[in-house]
Amino acid sequence: MSMFYDVSRLRTGTDRLNRRFEPSEFPVEEEFRLTAPVALDAEIHKDATKVRVTGRVATTLQLSCSRCLESFEIPVDAVFDVLLLPEAANAGEGEQEVADEDLGVSFYKDETLDLGDLMREQFFLAVPMKPLCQADCQGLCPVCGINRNRDTCSCRSEWVDPRLEALRNLRK
Repeated sequence: MSMFYDVSRLRTGTDRLNRRFEPSEFPVEEEFRLTAPVALDAEIHKDATKVRVTGRVATTLQLSCSRCLESFEIPVDAVFDVLLLPEAANAGEGEQEVADEDLGVSFYKDETLDLGDLMREQFFLAVPMKPLCQADCQGLCPVCGINRNRDTCSCRSEWVDPRLEALRNLRK
């Protein structure tokens, strides 16, 4: 099934999309991996050249914990509302300041919407800044490298500043 939508077939008005995509249809990302089919339920509203896409995308992402490096899954059920303008509307303007009202604006090219890009954007927004497998994840031992969530070790993980080591000897 194509991840592209031909805007030219929708003169004005609204079209409803209800599509399902397999994880293999998406490119491999460094930050996450799709582990479940992606359900896209969206409405496309066209007014002249402006296209507004509203809807929801749902799937499951597999992430690596930032403390213990174990894989874990998070469900994604993201609601989105994106305004798309033809790419020609932004051509030749170079760099410019983005106004607050333009933050939800994207661009489409050749009368085609890339639904894959729209969905990937929602996946990236759903990934936490510091992914944790559990809120109280103990992470890895900095000395021996074991996963502290599963095993315990007797390593001393107290860091001593070598610049202050001479002062420790004065106390003795």
